[in-house]
Amino acid sequence: MALHARSNVAPKPPLVLVVDDYEDTRELYAEYLDFSGYRAQTAADGREAVRRALRGNPSVIVMDLAMPILDGWEATRILRADPRTKHIPIVVLTGHAEPTQRQRARDCGATAVLTKPLAPRELVAVLQQVLGGGGAKNDVMGA
Repeated sequence: MALHARSNVAPKPPLVLVVDDYEDTRELYAEYLDFSGYRAQTAADGREAVRRALRGNPSVIVMDLAMPILDGWEATRILRADPRTKHIPIVVLTGHAEPTQRQRARDCGATAVLTKPLAPRELVAVLQQVLGGGGAKNDVMGA
């Protein structure tokens, strides 16, 4: 009679990389994500986001667009061009509500485009959809 060992180790919750140049915004979303059962990591600009994505292999990235050093548009392009990160869904969360800016984000490779201000629970709902639904393209406007 063969004994089958079962793993008692629970799977790790998805890692979300929250990228925003405003510390309060990063921390608000990161804390809510932790509370909601995700693991959250933060980055203050696009360059830091690329480094963290390459090292940490997040499940999804929440990316602001207008940031110093390296903006979200260029960081998204870099992540999409790299075979190590091209599979990671990128949810843009931005104050740029103009249709041309949302289209520009999609053209760079954004999986979904959300507009600030956005309630943290709404972000969690989109992340659940993106992570559970295979990362289908979305264009969602936050209220």
